Amino acid sequence: MYLNNYQYSQKKETFTIILLILFSVLIRIPVILFFGDANLENEWRILVNNLVEHGTLALKNFDGLLLPNLWMPPLYAYYIYFFTFFELEHQNYILLILSSQVLLSSISVGVFYKINKLFFSNRISLYNSLLFSLFPLHMYASGQISSVSLHIFLAILFYYYFFKIVNKGNFPSIFLFSFIVGLLILTRREFIGIFVLSSSYLFIFFRISIKKILLIALITLITTSPYLIRNFLIFEKVTIQAGFGFNVWKSNNPNSKVEGSTLIDDNLQKQIDKIPKDKFYRINEDKIFLGQAIEYIKKEPKRYLILYFKKVASFLFINIDSSQPLYYNALHYLPVLLLGLTSLIGIILSDKKSYQLNYLILIFFFYIIIFSAFAILPRYKLYIIPLQIIFTGVFLDYIKNKFVKRKTSEMDSRIWEIFLTSKGEKIINKLMEKIDQYENSFEDAIGKKHGRELIKNLNSIFETTDLIT
Repeated sequence: MYLNNYQYSQKKETFTIILLILFSVLIRIPVILFFGDANLENEWRILVNNLVEHGTLALKNFDGLLLPNLWMPPLYAYYIYFFTFFELEHQNYILLILSSQVLLSSISVGVFYKINKLFFSNRISLYNSLLFSLFPLHMYASGQISSVSLHIFLAILFYYYFFKIVNKGNFPSIFLFSFIVGLLILTRREFIGIFVLSSSYLFIFFRISIKKILLIALITLITTSPYLIRNFLIFEKVTIQAGFGFNVWKSNNPNSKVEGSTLIDDNLQKQIDKIPKDKFYRINEDKIFLGQAIEYIKKEPKRYLILYFKKVASFLFINIDSSQPLYYNALHYLPVLLLGLTSLIGIILSDKKSYQLNYLILIFFFYIIIFSAFAILPRYKLYIIPLQIIFTGVFLDYIKNKFVKRKTSEMDSRIWEIFLTSKGEKIINKLMEKIDQYENSFEDAIGKKHGRELIKNLNSIFETTDLIT
């Protein structure tokens, strides 16, 4: 009997995941058709064109000298380059990229449901997954030529296999987890910090052996090694990406707001113009930006400290001074603001003895602390939305358990018996009192005789309706 119940539960879960994925695909098709990007633009266009025409990942060109890319994370560039092998017309090429992102985004919803099942009931897990699927920013991202959809897909898989290692710790889970970590580092270098935190957490709190931790590190290193070796051979240093100095300067200069500023003054431009036009150009340029940013921060530390906390608030909730034209569309800022509030309440109410939840809280605040040191763009919010939805689920679960409780039936373990808590009973009693008061005031208003006639007529209508149906 228990085996049959387990098989039924597994089939039901699989069916739910398939429905979530199909639903997510269907609601995203109109998004890419009506709101999706029509072209490759800016850095992605240059990177792909140089891969197609010259066979090299390059972003900057000095009189025919292609500088090997050290500015943009490489994975998404190779991802969209892959679709050029189908040799489609430009419009169909873009549509194929966006369609692939719809698929990745939809699969991530199904995996997100599996993660939620570790913490919540089927119902709350389903609600959280639907919220993740329908969240406007998540839907809109599928139609943009941006690495964010790929990153979110990989991040959801990362969380899933993290908990797989916790529960099983077998080699397939370790291998997939490590491989995904390597890919994530190639999409955003900040994930190196998350990798270090996660590995340490597995070792300290979940007692994962040091051999398995070293194996995770080894597989991650092997995954990133082709690009690390490429950079070492070209730039004579082990690095994933330059641009740290530029990003610090972008978010900490006299014109910076929450979203940063790229306005370069004459003095800084003169320093940049003096940089030799060789393969080390980006590295040297980055040093100049970093030096200028440090100078600004030293001159006005209070100003940039206040700006940092503004970015924290904007990342948690909303940016009250955004330059993005569609930022203040209600479909964007209201869900973001509400989720920010409910997720913080969920963190406060969470079970502090749960190592799993504490891990997600740790990662959440890592994102807040690190990202707030740089410019906060609207799409960055997507990196913490899955975590915020889980914390909101904690809040909803707390409310539910305050008024309703359930336990397995002693007669049949397949049946759940639902009971009201003492607070739930108080609310029902107050509701019944309000109904009685309403009935008395209603009778006083129209008189008992008319009240009885009204009830009689209503009963007649209900009886007639029953006969028809």
